[in-house]
Amino acid sequence: MGEAGPPAAGGGASETDAPGAGAASPHGVGQAVAHTVRALRSSHGWTLDQLATRAGVSKGVLVALEQGRGNPSLGTLIRISEALCVPLTRLVQIEEEPPIRLFPPDRHVALWRGPVGGSGTLLAGSDPRPSVELWIWELRPGEPHDSDPHAPGTREVVYVERGTLTLTVDGRCQRVAEGTAAVFFGDRRHSYVNEGDVPCRYFLAVMDP
Repeated sequence: MGEAGPPAAGGGASETDAPGAGAASPHGVGQAVAHTVRALRSSHGWTLDQLATRAGVSKGVLVALEQGRGNPSLGTLIRISEALCVPLTRLVQIEEEPPIRLFPPDRHVALWRGPVGGSGTLLAGSDPRPSVELWIWELRPGEPHDSDPHAPGTREVVYVERGTLTLTVDGRCQRVAEGTAAVFFGDRRHSYVNEGDVPCRYFLAVMDP
């Protein structure tokens, strides 16, 4: 996604991926994720082992997540949301979706923190699928973000507001200049890198069928 994050949805994750100290508190995000994952797993009639297997995560990680403990990576959240067939936004927000749903600044969730200070923040998302997630990302000079392939059919749209983004999709590299938008396949391995000497800020929409 979006990883990305988050994922995700905007994008996959490295060991540095974690719900960060965004406007929404990490504790609040953790409790929302715990509540929603438990409820959705129960609605599927799955055991912890079954969901862990489907999502490709360890049972211990899933147990900690459902108890509101730990600090799951963006990649973990994306894998679990895809296994449960819901958008990433559904995991971090509990409320039912009204006809018009606002996401003010205190509802934005930082789901990725880069090794040198970059960030990936989930601004909003629709629910249920087909869904759209809207992210804002900032990569510091030299900072990368790698993403695993998302669910089949996922497409992403990126718009670079500041700086230059180097986007690699399925081994093909493309520089996306300031003021330029690009559409690409989110269901293939992809990565984002800021190879410039100024911070790169970009918006990312993840369309999940």
